Amino acid sequence: MPSPYRAIFKAPGTVLFSVAGFFGRMPLSMMGIGIVTMISQVTGRYGLAGALAATLAMSAAALGPLVSRLVDRHGQRRVLRPVTLISLAAAAGLLLCVQQEAPDWTLFAFTAVIGCVPSVGAMTRARWAEIYRGEERPLHTAYSWESIVDEVCFIFGPIISIGLSTTWFPEAGPLFAGVFLAIGVFWLTSQRATEPRPHPRQADDRSGSVLRSPGLQVLTLAFVATGAIFGSVDVVTVAFAEEQGHKAAASLVLAVYALGSCLAGAVFGLMHLKGEPSHRWLLGVCAMAVSMIPLLLAGNLPLLAVALFVAGLSIAPTMVTTMALVEAHVPRTKLTEGMTWTGTGLAIGVALGSSAAGWVVDASGAEAGYVVPVVSGALAVAVGLLGHRRLRRPAPNREGQREQDDSGIGEHQDGGQPVA
Repeated sequence: MPSPYRAIFKAPGTVLFSVAGFFGRMPLSMMGIGIVTMISQVTGRYGLAGALAATLAMSAAALGPLVSRLVDRHGQRRVLRPVTLISLAAAAGLLLCVQQEAPDWTLFAFTAVIGCVPSVGAMTRARWAEIYRGEERPLHTAYSWESIVDEVCFIFGPIISIGLSTTWFPEAGPLFAGVFLAIGVFWLTSQRATEPRPHPRQADDRSGSVLRSPGLQVLTLAFVATGAIFGSVDVVTVAFAEEQGHKAAASLVLAVYALGSCLAGAVFGLMHLKGEPSHRWLLGVCAMAVSMIPLLLAGNLPLLAVALFVAGLSIAPTMVTTMALVEAHVPRTKLTEGMTWTGTGLAIGVALGSSAAGWVVDASGAEAGYVVPVVSGALAVAVGLLGHRRLRRPAPNREGQREQDDSGIGEHQDGGQPVA
């Protein structure tokens, strides 16, 4: 492992919570595609499968920030374990309803409740932020590492989920997504030494949602457009591969897309960066948008794979910079919620992009469908240009920071001593 990555894992407990976080976020890439595969196999109704996937995404977008807000106030262990049990119970209900051929409304009801699944990636990033508070270089490397883990999940998660459901039994993909979630969350929350100290709401705290931060509003809105890129690329690529007579190759082509991001994230974590993060973020958004244009010109799967690999190179660096900006624009007492809001923007964008891409593909064919990510990229750039000034000025909203420093709350846990 390159030395900067080795260095961040010298802190006690970092290896264990990183591995637990990997297992805990595998369902992010497994559950949605697992539901689509399961429903399409059992019922043959792709419309129902897509609607359920969209329901899951929108539910997670609505419930995720609420769960993370509770985590900031009460701690990861006290909140994540019960909400995970609720999500797992809902997943079990969904599988049972599918097996028993229950009415469609029951499928939507259980899928909506599954959406309370916690944002494990935000939880692990919050632990890194607590450990390396104020240390820009190791925190940059840590966020890069988290992006690598994200992309590894998106490389292997869909392959595992689809493979299990198609070769074993239809419910196997969502079932094992639930197993990964249970292992990851309960293992992560058992590690008390690295858990960030909760910050209960004070009686005079009327600040409300952290989304009131102008900088976070820009990041979240830009991530809606970015999520539309991801969602539309997935749908159109599957349709394009099917038109080419090689539908099964779609998963490999999309894996190449994630591989490009994974490699870029690994290199980005080794770099010593200077200048304002807001400039790097805007450059990354512009690069993502421009990289969508060649997709319109790819006439076959090999060329498409090359174009997607190149497009993936801008993803992880942009995500890493986004996390650094979130940390600069939200109070430390609400960091988990702030990070989750960017994920919420992505989830909403994925749902919108998938729906728009499906409509365009049905109307005009797969190649025309790549117009959707191109337009989505242009919208992301527009948001970035209009909101760039807000990102250059970290908001003076560190309420609670002075109180933390004065009281010693949230100090670095030398020796791995428990924080709660």
